[in-house]
Amino acid sequence: MTSENRNMILAIVMSMAVLIAWQFFSGVPQMEKQRQAAQQQAAQQAVAPGQAGSEAGSQAPAPGTAAPAGTAPRAMTRAEALARTPRIAIETPSVIGSLALRGGRIDDLSLKGYHETVDNSSPIIVLLSPSGGPNPFYAEFGWVPGAGANVAVPAGDTLWTAPEGARLTPETPVVLTWDNGAGLIFRRTLSIDANYMFHVLDEVDNTTAEPIALHPYALVSRHGTPHTLGYYILHEGLIGVTSEGGLHEIKYSAIAESRSQTFPSVGGWLGITDKYWAATIIPGSAEKVQARFSAAQTGNDLTYQTDFLGDAVTVAPGAKASTDGRLFAGAKVVQLVDGYQTQYNIDRFDLLIDWGWFYFITKPLFLVIDWIYRFVGNFGVAILVVTVLLKGIFFPLANKSYASMAKMKAVQPEIAALRERFGDDRVKLQQEMMAIYKKEKINPVAGCLPILIQIPVFFALYKVLFVTIEMRHAPFFGWIRDLSAPDPTTIFNLFGLIPWDPATVPVIGHFLMLGIWPIIMGMTMWAQMKLNPAPPDPTQKMIFDWMPLVFTFMLASFASGLVIYWAWNNTLSVIQQSIIMRKNGVKVELWDNLKSIFVRTKKPKAG
Repeated sequence: MTSENRNMILAIVMSMAVLIAWQFFSGVPQMEKQRQAAQQQAAQQAVAPGQAGSEAGSQAPAPGTAAPAGTAPRAMTRAEALARTPRIAIETPSVIGSLALRGGRIDDLSLKGYHETVDNSSPIIVLLSPSGGPNPFYAEFGWVPGAGANVAVPAGDTLWTAPEGARLTPETPVVLTWDNGAGLIFRRTLSIDANYMFHVLDEVDNTTAEPIALHPYALVSRHGTPHTLGYYILHEGLIGVTSEGGLHEIKYSAIAESRSQTFPSVGGWLGITDKYWAATIIPGSAEKVQARFSAAQTGNDLTYQTDFLGDAVTVAPGAKASTDGRLFAGAKVVQLVDGYQTQYNIDRFDLLIDWGWFYFITKPLFLVIDWIYRFVGNFGVAILVVTVLLKGIFFPLANKSYASMAKMKAVQPEIAALRERFGDDRVKLQQEMMAIYKKEKINPVAGCLPILIQIPVFFALYKVLFVTIEMRHAPFFGWIRDLSAPDPTTIFNLFGLIPWDPATVPVIGHFLMLGIWPIIMGMTMWAQMKLNPAPPDPTQKMIFDWMPLVFTFMLASFASGLVIYWAWNNTLSVIQQSIIMRKNGVKVELWDNLKSIFVRTKKPKAG
């Protein structure tokens, strides 16, 4: 086996290892996961009164205490749960929903700009939902009495009052009031910006003759374990940043086992995140709090909660005290999240988006793609442009690598002569080969470099396509309406001409989703391999011949944007390598190798 072929096989094996590991840690391919999620969501939305289910408790556990076990009354529909309490409408250019006067909870919020599917007539995304209905998910702010204090404070069943016709919009804050009947008057002022940030100002007037100690708190609660995609590279669950512990990413299964984790913090934030959406509570940047992540059994389900409890505030007789916090509830748009981090001095709020271990590559790559998108208006085109830019950045290294590969081809006759001359003397053969490489200034491992360069970029682009909401439902051209999803076509139903969905085949269905772009990618990879002479060893030749087909099936279930990148990158590599080979006086074998497939060499006639 020549050093050149050995290097090529090594690079291929390394690339396959990366892809196989990705498939292993990702579990079932993304397309199958999304289909299951859609089916489960449809089933949950269809829950009718009287069907099995649990309300999981209408009152969230008090911050700083263990969540109580509860009974499981019948499940209600979302509409029934919303109708249980008077409400104040919430509407901005980005969200629509309502605020519950009973409990003062923010528990009804839908995202105007995002639909469940690429079809704009499909329902918009429901983020927050009230207790008692399907999938309760809500935020709550308030006070708890200090140690030894015996005073009534607002709770989950407290009915607040609001001005007639109150409506929460970016222009019109809402003021809620509640009198505990024992000398304390609570006032809550809620405001919201044009996007996803709520501001909650809680005030209390002490008209008694005694000082009162109260702790401010806020929580995000989710009843029941939600369906998650289950990907190793994506965090879904409880999340936060504390000054003591840094970034916390806690899976539902992990907190279900440990039940509670508490961290002291100054400022920070914490909440619950899905792939594209999140709800997080944010204390003041200088406020000292106890941040808690917890899970507790409520009926038949677990209730997951993130909450913070502030230091005690003493309200003197005849005085007033106040505390404020924020709630982010919406889509994890990069520009918005980064803007909130700067505007409100929120510690590392950009980590709400799961950029991963290679943050220093992934986020800059997204920012470049997003910047180009603003000029070209198409994320797919932006990816193609970025690929060209990356080729330009790595051109000196790639040029040197391809030039070294070209020189290796040029000295192959000398290498072949050495093999015949030294036969089985491997030591002497290696010495003579290295002498030739040194004389011709050839790097024997240069063949690995072009593919090794692609691996971190491949990883970063995969992450960008997978976690950023900007890529969700982002179209390319033609049949590609979502760059973050696999190519929806498949050769096994003649790209839609046959009315049959191969994905419905048990076990192997996702392997049959072999779309047009994966096939194009496989062809470009095959062309890149055909640039080189066919290996003399039959085993090596078989590996090279089958490799493009293997990669085609492996990448078919990946995001179409990633497959388009790989195909375009291969095409640029073929052009670049061909030019460099010609420049170094080495024959480009591509056309000869293509001809050899279709033109069979005639055997000489027997004399």
